[in-house]
Amino acid sequence: MDSEFDRDTAVTLREPGVYGAELSAGWTIIQAVNGGYLLALLGRALGDALPHPDPFTISAHYLTPSVPGPAVIRTETVRTGRTLSTGQASLFQYAEDGTEVERIRVLASYGDLDSLPDDVRTTAKPPAIPPREHCLGPSDGPAPIPGSSAITERLDIKLDPTTLGWAVGAPSGKGEMRGWFGLADGREPDPLSLLLTVDALPPTSFELGLTGWTPTVELTTHIRCRPAPGPLRVSITTRNLAGGFLEEDAEVWDSADRLVAQSRQLARAPRG
Repeated sequence: MDSEFDRDTAVTLREPGVYGAELSAGWTIIQAVNGGYLLALLGRALGDALPHPDPFTISAHYLTPSVPGPAVIRTETVRTGRTLSTGQASLFQYAEDGTEVERIRVLASYGDLDSLPDDVRTTAKPPAIPPREHCLGPSDGPAPIPGSSAITERLDIKLDPTTLGWAVGAPSGKGEMRGWFGLADGREPDPLSLLLTVDALPPTSFELGLTGWTPTVELTTHIRCRPAPGPLRVSITTRNLAGGFLEEDAEVWDSADRLVAQSRQLARAPRG
């Protein structure tokens, strides 16, 4: 628990399948808690509840915006097999009138990444990102508005300058975001933190010329292997914005040039 990420995704077993949690304000964007952080929190609870240790695939539907404060996670084991186990979980918070509100519902399959064969056949290639020293982070721009994005203080992100046109008022219109990723306190990546990584870069909608909150509707993440120590490279693309919604396809590569995570999410485009 030396890492803030581990402390802030900690869960406490209250009774079989039921966990208490505290959503930290340190992982917010404006006033909303980041979806990747929430996915990691539920992922930790499922990792404790299921007999297998590692998330292989996890799909989350974001029902209502989560806010900092106490929460309850209820898990259920759907099926247990020799190599995979499947479970579901929901995160609840309480409204001002005391009623319980479901924030997120997930369905996930867990296994053991260390037991996977080494055979890899792929046409995928790591994204072409300049060296870290040639990329830009929050500290390279103007000071942020206080309280606007607490999560940036917990992340070590350096973005490819070719995907930063939005930051100078000249978005490319390509719907691409690429950069180097790590946690600010130096914690090394693992399968759980990858659930945060896929949803931690600025939204591709910024490069489409749209600003504002881009709330996630659904996010599916596949963890392909255990990441090697060192910084990660993340590439996110959007090809289609229609009807007020867009998709984001993310790839995460580790320091050994392996594709360690993939995701697709459906998000609501900023409304201006």
